[in-house]
Amino acid sequence: MTPEERTAELAANLADVRSRIAAACAAAGRDPAEITLIAVTKTFPADDVRLLAGLGVTDVAENRDQEARPKAEATADLPLTRHFVGQLQTNKARSVAEYADVVQSVDRVRLVGALSAAALRHGRTLRCLVQVALDDGAGRGGAAPADVPAVADAVAAADALELAGVMAVAPLGGDARAAFARLTGLAAEVREDHPGAAIVSAGMSGDLEDAVACGATHLRIGTALLGGRRAIVR
Repeated sequence: MTPEERTAELAANLADVRSRIAAACAAAGRDPAEITLIAVTKTFPADDVRLLAGLGVTDVAENRDQEARPKAEATADLPLTRHFVGQLQTNKARSVAEYADVVQSVDRVRLVGALSAAALRHGRTLRCLVQVALDDGAGRGGAAPADVPAVADAVAAADALELAGVMAVAPLGGDARAAFARLTGLAAEVREDHPGAAIVSAGMSGDLEDAVACGATHLRIGTALLGGRRAIVR
């Protein structure tokens, strides 16, 4: 596929996703301007990141440091907000803190300490979301709902970190709308103590309508924008 053909394909996909968001917002009585679209570009090349930026996408996400770092370096000239959305080991915190603007997968106090130390070392401030497990620990990451306040407090108190909100993935095979409604409730509880933590990151290609209906502010869209997953970029 030529760059021109890929651009046309991405433009059509982007228009379709934006149309879905607009329709979901209309059904929920919301303004589409409230929604931030994050392109999840995992397994796709840096060239696609560059094409999406040219089409007006401002936020991109990755879930693996070994893929995210080289793509961030290859597109460092672009005015993008870079999100890290995958499960993060503490030994990768130093690397991720160097290029990510937002870490959406903060799920334990120990990771908070590692990210704070890494951000300080790099002279940066990281925005962090507390990832909430809505699937009773089925292996997709996230803090148990009962542990969310403690993780949020730790982020808010940490040097070089900013508590920006919460994130979750809908349970596989479960009721996405019920899960996202639960997340919205937890987000409201977090905001009681931390009013600035306004982000609710929820919803992907298959369930963005449910997320919008439940008050999501950020949507993480991969397949609907970029197509089927490709072989991992090395």
